[in-house]
Amino acid sequence: MNPTAFDSLPWLPSPPQDFRYRCQGVGGDARSVARQLRVLAGHALGDSEMRQLARTAGALKARSDGGRIAGLRSYTLAILSNGTTSLLAPALVATALRYGIDLQVIEGNFDQVIHVATARDPLLQASSPDGILVALDHRGIPGLDGGLTVDEDAAVAEAIGHLAGICRGLRSQTPATLYVQNVACPPYPMFGSLDRRVSGTQRRRIERVAIGVNHLLDELPGVLLDVDGIVRTVGSEHWFDERQWHVAKLPFSQEFVPLYADHLLRLIAASTGMARKCLVLDLDNTLWGGVVGDDGMHGLVLGQGDAVGEAFLAVQRAAGWLHSRGVLLAVCSKNDDAVARAAFRDHPDMLLRLEDIAVFQANWHDKATNLRAIAAALSIGTDALVLLDDNPTERALVRSELPEVAVPELRADPAGYPAVLLAAGYFETLGFTSEDRARVGHYRADAQRAALATSCVDMDAYLESLEMTIHFAPFDAVGRARIAQLANRSNQFNLTTRRHDEAAISALESRADVFTLQIRLADRFGDNGMIGVVICTAAGTDWVIDTWLMSCRVLNRRVEEAVLDVLATSGRARGVTRLVGLYIPTDRNGMVRDHYARLGFEPAGTEHGADRWHLGLADYVPRKPPMRVVVASGIHASETPGEAGR
Repeated sequence: MNPTAFDSLPWLPSPPQDFRYRCQGVGGDARSVARQLRVLAGHALGDSEMRQLARTAGALKARSDGGRIAGLRSYTLAILSNGTTSLLAPALVATALRYGIDLQVIEGNFDQVIHVATARDPLLQASSPDGILVALDHRGIPGLDGGLTVDEDAAVAEAIGHLAGICRGLRSQTPATLYVQNVACPPYPMFGSLDRRVSGTQRRRIERVAIGVNHLLDELPGVLLDVDGIVRTVGSEHWFDERQWHVAKLPFSQEFVPLYADHLLRLIAASTGMARKCLVLDLDNTLWGGVVGDDGMHGLVLGQGDAVGEAFLAVQRAAGWLHSRGVLLAVCSKNDDAVARAAFRDHPDMLLRLEDIAVFQANWHDKATNLRAIAAALSIGTDALVLLDDNPTERALVRSELPEVAVPELRADPAGYPAVLLAAGYFETLGFTSEDRARVGHYRADAQRAALATSCVDMDAYLESLEMTIHFAPFDAVGRARIAQLANRSNQFNLTTRRHDEAAISALESRADVFTLQIRLADRFGDNGMIGVVICTAAGTDWVIDTWLMSCRVLNRRVEEAVLDVLATSGRARGVTRLVGLYIPTDRNGMVRDHYARLGFEPAGTEHGADRWHLGLADYVPRKPPMRVVVASGIHASETPGEAGR
């Protein structure tokens, strides 16, 4: 892949010739409108197409109830920059549709970042943004100008202090997620290769500030938009356009607006629970050269010593890299199941093995049907899938039938497949925890649990045989990153789908009117890690359950009964007389519609779009599900220091 071609988003198909006409024809019921917009946004759009699509979305919102597009997730983003952002806004709106997001962009006045951050500007007070983009380049940060600085330490401290003042000022005004871009170095070295070694050069100052920004984001916390990484990919001589800066104060060449927008929306999608989780692999001419059913296992092109065979090895290697960081792998192939599995098991050059594959769908069904089956087997949505398939007909079918599935465009040469897959950033994440690293093992252990379930005569016997231990603890700094990750990524077993970033989680840890639980589960097959999060807020003698979410991997294990026991016992110890459960329906969390009813709560009407359920604690009898319960000190107010278990 030619790096200078990244501005065209080569992992996306080209827009159709009648793109404008299709935009004008968007209509129908709410679900159909959202679907059509996602299909249109799923192309490599240029500036004119993005503007057209943004106008279409705006017109549809203006005619809709509530001024939003049903079926898409609403998100408001404020942009603060030392450059002109008016040309960026429509690109962000159009790109957001590709990620299933109905985006509203609020632009700050030109070069008024300090004022907005420190003077309680109406921009933030009136718009209540979900996220704020702090987009400053070297021209907007003191201490990072060109030339040679006498006191490098002072210049770096000034630059970091400037950014810290802005970010802390914003954090004091709003709980919005902060997206802070780092600084790319212009391609104008004073000393050539010596720039990195001479004290005071612009390159050295910018590189040191990058380290300071990372520490700042850990402290806030906030999210890094790695503009420097983008620039290193496309080339700084292409990114910076001094003429556009002098004429219109455009911070970078407009040809890269689609790429910038895509990188930012990956982060926003990850922060709103829309991260991809599973890479689905076609087989013939995708993982290996040839057709295994026709050519036989030994006729496949795969292995060292052959350029094409090595290219397919690189595809498998890239999939393995993703697998090692917790991405699930699945197979979706039109093939005979036994023949396809034999290639994994017996081919001497296969890098991926059967044990790496969470779900194996090799049959003669259409790809869309198999993708739905894969998502169901993994208890994830189809919007968490990425399909890697060399066949353009199959790609077109899936894009049409399941526009929420990411399907990278692949060229004829398999040597380019890994670059396309990795550059598209489908598995963007806001953090990487030990839980992520262990995710693949969790699913493998799930398969062992499923096998045990089939050998047990009844569910109670099965649950007893698991030898489960459940741990409850309040929120703390150690679990903060994983808690935020679960809050932002859980969609199905999530009663309210309210999102909380690390800054919000940190703030909850010390609030006296908030009760929190992080929940971990282990059994005879291994540690499931953190599988649940609960947040209750006090309202008189009520506890209102603001957030109750759990991993779908622990369904039907009576974990929710153990959680309720802890809530009831802890609440009564603190004078709480009633639990108030909230259920806010979405298109993804229908599975927990009857959650509170099953636990004995009584319906109490609907308020502000949330179904309310009440449970009095005076006569509550603990359910005591079949598991050992370990409760950290302080969870039950009446307990002595240490851990309580039963």
